[in-house]
Amino acid sequence: MSDPLFRRVLGAQAFDALPPLVRDVHAVSTQETWRGAANITRGRNLFSKLCAAVAGLPAARSDAPTSVTFAVDGARERWHRDFGGARMSSRYREWNGRLLERLGPLEFVFSLGVHDGEILWHTTGVHLFGVLPLPSSWFTQVRCRERERDGRYEFLVEAAMPLVGPIIRYEGWLARG
Repeated sequence: MSDPLFRRVLGAQAFDALPPLVRDVHAVSTQETWRGAANITRGRNLFSKLCAAVAGLPAARSDAPTSVTFAVDGARERWHRDFGGARMSSRYREWNGRLLERLGPLEFVFSLGVHDGEILWHTTGVHLFGVLPLPSSWFTQVRCRERERDGRYEFLVEAAMPLVGPIIRYEGWLARG
């Protein structure tokens, strides 16, 4: 597969119209590390802490030195994140025009869209261990935004669930190298 994963999911026209840094993050051909910083907040109740632990999410921290290594393996990608020593990895692949992310025992199905030069991720399904579907209504508040702003690549990830409340929110920036 010669086209990058996000170009295949978004389509060539939408991908090619993205701002340069957003395109560059998703055009890695083998392996590349980007570095920056992130602010991480976590939910405070027992259920949100349990959900975060199951998914292997990082602890709350301000201005955490952050690195993401993007590794391409054929049609799939693996992202190794390091938030000041708290590591989190996930695997990505395409399925029926959607982006699948495997994070711990959960596999998220995302619909990606582009609006005003930003990639917006919307959760359309979740499977436990890749086979047991969970109610999609539980995950409507799991979303991501990627953009270029002030010459930097920026990301925002938020996850909350009904009856559980906020689980995690992390946002920050990355630069090549």
